Amino acid sequence: MRYGHLPAYSTGRPEASVTGRPTASAAGGRAAPPPGAAAGDSLPLREGRAVRSGSRCRHNGGMSDSPAPLADPHLVFDPVAGDGPKDVVVLGSTGSIGTQAIDLVLRNPDRFRVTGLSANGGRVGLLAEQAYRLRVRTVAVAREDVVPALREALAAQYGTSEPLPEILAGPDAAPQLAASDCHTVLNGITGSIGLAPTLAALEAGRTLALANKESLIVGGPLVKALAKPGQIIPVDSEHAALFQALAAGTRTDVRKLVVTASGGPFRGRTKAELADVTVEDALAHPTWAMGPVITVNSATLVNKGLEVIEAHLLYDISFDRIEVVVHPQSYVHSMVEFTDGSTLAQATPPDMRGPIAIGLGWPERVPDAAPAFDWSKASTWEFFPLDNEAFPSVGLARHVGRLAGTAPAVFNAANEECVDAFLRGTLPFNGIMETVTQVVEEHGTPRTGTTLTVPDVLEAETWARARARELTARTATAEARA
Repeated sequence: MRYGHLPAYSTGRPEASVTGRPTASAAGGRAAPPPGAAAGDSLPLREGRAVRSGSRCRHNGGMSDSPAPLADPHLVFDPVAGDGPKDVVVLGSTGSIGTQAIDLVLRNPDRFRVTGLSANGGRVGLLAEQAYRLRVRTVAVAREDVVPALREALAAQYGTSEPLPEILAGPDAAPQLAASDCHTVLNGITGSIGLAPTLAALEAGRTLALANKESLIVGGPLVKALAKPGQIIPVDSEHAALFQALAAGTRTDVRKLVVTASGGPFRGRTKAELADVTVEDALAHPTWAMGPVITVNSATLVNKGLEVIEAHLLYDISFDRIEVVVHPQSYVHSMVEFTDGSTLAQATPPDMRGPIAIGLGWPERVPDAAPAFDWSKASTWEFFPLDNEAFPSVGLARHVGRLAGTAPAVFNAANEECVDAFLRGTLPFNGIMETVTQVVEEHGTPRTGTTLTVPDVLEAETWARARARELTARTATAEARA
């Protein structure tokens, strides 16, 4: 739904296609193929370049006949930004990624200009303040019930001298905004609800700075079907690190990817020692300040399992060539081992503004985006093998990643429900992975193939959530009786 006084700014609302994928309207999306053009043919996106996924792509001066991976530092997907700042849409603007992105934009007005913001709607005061400081055209909220409060908060910021930005509200608001006229969409939404905006941005031909790993996990085949080579720039610290390190060689030079994990607050504990941990314990992350769901995912290492699947999808590397190591200091964000024995590590002090700057600015770097190391001071960098018995989530993630199709969606949805139950105090910590494992096993053979659609994914998610809620309710009842 639309609210406000300004005209629409080419929002290009996605509508369901026969395959379940969103299709962009003529206002903000990609034009339909001309008569006689094949569906897979490359079309111009605004006035920029589009490289068909099966085309020959240049890598470090050489040619590769294989399809390019989703994220490739050697390729630049470059809808023309013009001579001025890049127009950026920030999805999830009131969350951790969104607020840090806005800080980066405000410090670099010559490079970036935010045209639209989206949020769930729980912090309308902050959203209104962001909108005013950035003078955005459009504000989107998922919750329609907060529109009156949002309009009031905007009026308090803008006063009577300036028109208020357009307000979009409802479940389609973020996808509408993602398809609007801009250069780059930063998807900082948490959870699988980020899938629809991801697909809308790709369909509309926007560069996608992707922090929402769940949309790739849940909708991997759908994302791969829409994305052009170079269109996705990863914003996760680990995948931004891999992205930068991979620039040092060609795809055939890569032996394996090494994804680092802090180990979370429970590093070194056995499975038995994890049985009685509390919500407060799980939320006390030693390195990063994040939202509660992501922090619990870090404690269970589900986050790392999702990142293994994401690395496989982004870089087209088989699961047996993706390793996870524990690095408590979180200085090295990931590494690439090359066939000549060299290993390139990307390292910075823990600060998400660095990866965000890569996502928004690539192929250029943003000066002073984040702090650098002080090499005059001594520091210790440690690396340990992962304890798969205490933290089975990474192994389970590899399993569902190999199954592909709807299996990762089931894994992710069941985990989201179990984390919610844990945060409410109705499921023990070890019960998270025990329940997720049971849901994955009951799901059986996933639906796969090129015909996979958004409704297929949503159906699998709905079943997984319902089954996980069933199982967690039984656990809560059993514990209450004990």
